Amino acid sequence: MPSPFRLLVIGAHPDDCEYTCGGTAALWSAAGHVIKFVSVTDGRSGHHQVEPEVLVSIRAQEAVEAAKVLGVESEILRFPDGSLQPGLELRDEIIRIVREFRADIVITHRPNDYHPDHRYTSQAVQDSAFMVTVPHVCPEVEALKRNPVIFYLADRFQKPCPFSADAIVPIDAVMETKIDSLACHASQVYEWLPHVDGREAAPLDPVERRSFLATWVSRPSRDLARRHAPSMVKAFGLEASARIENIEAYEACEYGGALPAEAFGCLFGHDPLTP
Repeated sequence: MPSPFRLLVIGAHPDDCEYTCGGTAALWSAAGHVIKFVSVTDGRSGHHQVEPEVLVSIRAQEAVEAAKVLGVESEILRFPDGSLQPGLELRDEIIRIVREFRADIVITHRPNDYHPDHRYTSQAVQDSAFMVTVPHVCPEVEALKRNPVIFYLADRFQKPCPFSADAIVPIDAVMETKIDSLACHASQVYEWLPHVDGREAAPLDPVERRSFLATWVSRPSRDLARRHAPSMVKAFGLEASARIENIEAYEACEYGGALPAEAFGCLFGHDPLTP
């Protein structure tokens, strides 16, 4: 598998990739790899006040600005937020995206998730595995010669099985960049998400606003590091892992291709955590 790698992150909504993979993307982009963020839905339902058609335009611009911060490509598909269905239309669109980008690695949600858009995005990516190599499926786009490697984004869901940290990326060095990218999604991080989560509204003062966002962004990445401390020790050693505060982590999907050990080490900086 040649380097630089081509990495495709497929989220359900325009801010999903930044929230779960923003630090990793910043590091990999700086290392010269080519990364593209795809939002399967248009984000039209993610607000309590802004009308859907207006929100689609707002969120599209937010995604553009966030991608600039991280140094990645970005695309939003046409499927309506909150109405995603795991049918052939969605599967074929994912196959098209994976083929056109010539992805070496695809990263997406796990299939067990609270949000139906997340679950069905994951299902579509899984269904595209192997099919991206079949020439008579979606013949208008040239088939890939090799099935891409697939990883899942981290989450806290336990049933039917908890997330397994097969690969870990320390992101302390790029936390500010990740926060900057999410700050671009102002309609979400300062408006909709505090409202829907029942949190206090974001402050208006710019300094307090930034602190508000930094706390929200760092909480899950620090919690992830605590939950997977043994894996961090295995990956980086006891002394180095003790200095790491924020991580992003990934679970291997067996439907994808195999990532050679050398390529794995190049991307993640450690050996595979599972045989």
